[in-house]
Amino acid sequence: MTCPSCQTPIPDASRFCPGCGAPAPQPVAVGNYAEPVGESDNPKEVLRVGDTTVRVEGELVPVVDIELGAQTSVYFEHHILLWKQPQVRLGFMGLQNAGKRFFAGLQIFISTAQGPGNIAMSREAPGQVVALKLRPGEMVDVREHQFLMATNNVGYDFYWQTGLANVFFSRTGLFIDRFAASTDEGLLLLHGYGNVFEKQLGPGEQLDVEPGAWLWKDASVRMDTVTVLQSGGGGGFMGALGALVGGASLMMNRFTGPGRLGLQSMTYHAPQAEGAQQAGGSSNVGGVLGGLFNQRQ
Repeated sequence: MTCPSCQTPIPDASRFCPGCGAPAPQPVAVGNYAEPVGESDNPKEVLRVGDTTVRVEGELVPVVDIELGAQTSVYFEHHILLWKQPQVRLGFMGLQNAGKRFFAGLQIFISTAQGPGNIAMSREAPGQVVALKLRPGEMVDVREHQFLMATNNVGYDFYWQTGLANVFFSRTGLFIDRFAASTDEGLLLLHGYGNVFEKQLGPGEQLDVEPGAWLWKDASVRMDTVTVLQSGGGGGFMGALGALVGGASLMMNRFTGPGRLGLQSMTYHAPQAEGAQQAGGSSNVGGVLGGLFNQRQ
């Protein structure tokens, strides 16, 4: 678990954060199962990486306010810039396999910012910012279009989500973003819709999640796709029928530990008529050109 205030890793069974002394989030245990813990708020402490400082400001629609030093640069998704000082230089970061990313609906234009100077960005949607300090060699996987910014020492790549069920039925997308720290500690900021929760999965421990509700995971956590019939018995045919009539997704993403799993309470479904099956997250295929020129994503 990480501290919601300063993002310092908290050892298991600790009652207080070793970095700032804040009370550690305590999961509710039901038997041997520990429920996901809610992030109490956006990070309150100033985040520092090299000569750059980051503040998360605002509550309902958080803003990432960055004071860039002369040595550390950052990259971020296009369409989320709010303001910058004139001396902050903007550019584009080259991405590998840009053609595959284009047809997958992933970002192919990633903006960069080089200081010194002030720059700010926002997803322009209600939610919480998750700050992940990645240690050298640490990797995390992130849902498409939900990363805000990262320092230049964090590598950005993507991978194909294997398995026919994952590809055709999960509606999570064919590709997943992967971020990895190189030789130095790096900072990665994500935007979660609604409120964000974190679940620490033990080795072999599993959790079934509505496809639109997962935000990020450690690279060690495996993701598969199962039907409601496979998810805990699900009530058989009547259970599947109940899910359909109730507007729930018939497919679930199953995550298997060990590792951390980030969840978001607002799955961002478009309003649908009663009885309609929810999409459970957006597919990457289709609408690529429209998304490319959309003013905000």
